[in-house]
Amino acid sequence: MSRLAATVIPGVVLVGLLLFPIYWMAAASLTPEAQLFDAPSLIPANPTLAHYSALFGERGFLIPIRNSLVVAAVTTAFAIPIAALCAYALARLRMPGRQPLLALLLGVSMFPQISIVPPLYLAFRTLGLLDTYTSLVLPYLTFSTPLAIWMLTAFFRQLPLDIEDAAMIDGASRLRTLRDIVAPMAAPGIASSAILVFLYSWNVFLCAFSFTLGPDRQTVPVAIALFRGRYQVPWGEVLAGAMVATIPVALVVLAFQRRIVAGLTAGATKG
Repeated sequence: MSRLAATVIPGVVLVGLLLFPIYWMAAASLTPEAQLFDAPSLIPANPTLAHYSALFGERGFLIPIRNSLVVAAVTTAFAIPIAALCAYALARLRMPGRQPLLALLLGVSMFPQISIVPPLYLAFRTLGLLDTYTSLVLPYLTFSTPLAIWMLTAFFRQLPLDIEDAAMIDGASRLRTLRDIVAPMAAPGIASSAILVFLYSWNVFLCAFSFTLGPDRQTVPVAIALFRGRYQVPWGEVLAGAMVATIPVALVVLAFQRRIVAGLTAGATKG
C-alpha cells in the first residue's frame, strides 16, 4: 500500500499543478469583470456567460477559429506527405551526409521566426500575398515540415525491412512500397506527426500577427492578443477566448495521446 501511495500521490499532485492554471482560467472566464481583481475566487460567486456572449457576439470570434482551422488543416495536408517522402528517403536510401542533413533539418525547425519575418513580409507584399491564407501556410510549412521529417525518419528506421524487400522483389516500386506497405505500418508515427503539425500551426502567433492586416484573416492567437477596450483590457473576454482556443487542442491531444507518445518515442531504442 505504501508503494502505491508513493506512486499515486506524486502523480496526483503533479496533475493538479498542471491542471490548476486551466481551472483558474475557466473559473475567471465565468467571473464578472468587476470581481476579477476586486474579489477573485476559485469558485465564482456569481458565474456569468457574459464574456462568452461578447466573444461570439461583439468580437465575432468564429472568424478567427475558422481561419485557424483552415490554416492548420491546409498546412498539415501539405506537410505530412512531403515529410513522409523525405523521411522515407533518409531512412531507407543509401546516400552520403544523411546525419548532417537530419541535423540541418532539425536546426531549421528551431530557427528563430523573428529573423525571417522582415524578408518574408517584403516578399509577400511584392507578390500581393499579404492578408491571405497562403502567407500563413508557407511559413508554417517551413518550420513544421522539418520537424515532421525528423520524427518520421526515426519511425521509419524502426520498421522491419523484410516486408519492403519482399514487395520490391515482387515488382513494387519504392513509391508503391511506401504507399501500400510502409505507410500503413507507420500509421501511428504519421498520425502523431500530423497532430503535432496541426497543433503547431494552431498556436503560431508571430507570423499570423505580421502577415495579416485585418480581422478577416486573423487567427485565434492574434485575435486574443488584440482584444482591447477603450480604457482597459477586457480580461474576462481574453480568458474566455483562451478557454475556447484551448478546448479543441485539449480534445485532440486527449483523443490521440497514445499515437502522440508512440510517435515521439519512435526510434528511441533503434537509431
